[in-house]
Amino acid sequence: MALKFKRILLKLSGEALCGVPGGFGLAPETLETISAELAEVHQAGAEIGIVIGGGNIFRGLKGRAQGLARTSADYMGMMATVINGIALQDALEKQGVQTRLLTALDVRSVAEPYIRRRAIRHLEKGRIVIFVAGTGNPYFSTDTAAALRAMEIQADVLCKATKVEGVYDKDPVKFEDARMYRHITYDHFIQERIGVMDATAVTLCRDNRMPIRVFALSNRGNIQRVAEGAPIGTLVTESDGAHAEQSH
Repeated sequence: MALKFKRILLKLSGEALCGVPGGFGLAPETLETISAELAEVHQAGAEIGIVIGGGNIFRGLKGRAQGLARTSADYMGMMATVINGIALQDALEKQGVQTRLLTALDVRSVAEPYIRRRAIRHLEKGRIVIFVAGTGNPYFSTDTAAALRAMEIQADVLCKATKVEGVYDKDPVKFEDARMYRHITYDHFIQERIGVMDATAVTLCRDNRMPIRVFALSNRGNIQRVAEGAPIGTLVTESDGAHAEQSH
């Protein structure tokens, strides 16, 4: 495997760990599949940081709809990411991969406090680093945490794993004629209010020229393909060269 990107930041949704779109909880077989693929890419020499969501345990938006204060719901969501991080760490270590769980909230019994230099050192020592508890602050999504961590660890690319193939001009679940962008600019992404990643995260990447690759996690081998620089999914950068290419 010839890697184009030496250091990647992978954003995983909590939903990715439950094995069922819109579902809840953790699916052991899904954890095993994801961790096995991550282990293969790691063994090929990639340095991998992972930011994980918590929607399979607790959804902040739903909590707020039920009357919870925004800050309370967001902190509950952060704690949900800690649960997912522990589960992913366990699955990765069963694959023989050394890992470190770093948290933006103080839960020292189960995870190290996040320190940027420590995170980079772990990566340099060949450990997969799992970042949990988002940014440690309410009002910020785990997408924004992923963009922030990608910059802090000096990743080569931010990889956003989703349930669809890439970025579309409209919801591909609702519209059969939805067309996928192969390449799109940050500004176009923000202007179209594309829901794959929140605007704050994309703006942060734009301001720091961090490329984003949006791809489907469900296709086995896609994490490896992204690390190799294969043109899968959608690439989001400062310039699209000419016009954003679309394909059916």
